[in-house]
Amino acid sequence: QVQLVESGGGLVQAGGSLRLSCASSGRPFGRYAMGWFRQAPGKERDFVASMSWRVLNNAYADSVKGRFTITRDNAKNTVYLQMNSLKPEDTAVYYCAQREAMYSGVSPDAASYAYWGQGTQVTVSS
Repeated sequence: QVQLVESGGGLVQAGGSLRLSCASSGRPFGRYAMGWFRQAPGKERDFVASMSWRVLNNAYADSVKGRFTITRDNAKNTVYLQMNSLKPEDTAVYYCAQREAMYSGVSPDAASYAYWGQGTQVTVSS
């Protein structure tokens, strides 16, 4: 079965950077679009970034545009989220997700993702 394992979270001061990784296994990684979502305490899970299977298209939430970058290495079955200029409001549990359909594009809709990681905590102190 598909397994997604995130890593790279932690505690960082405002203005700092972190890089999250998500290792995928269980089906051909390069054929599926990937996404990152986050959930702060007491809030709904929000879209952060998405990248299509062909690495040609990506999409970002307005709140992270210009600060976060999603990339993927299909040879390593891994998707990354580089987070720069972090703010306290970026504090959340970050989840990676994989879309259900093969050869799909970007999507901000959590319902279109079939597989999810366990999440990694990111805490940004002021």
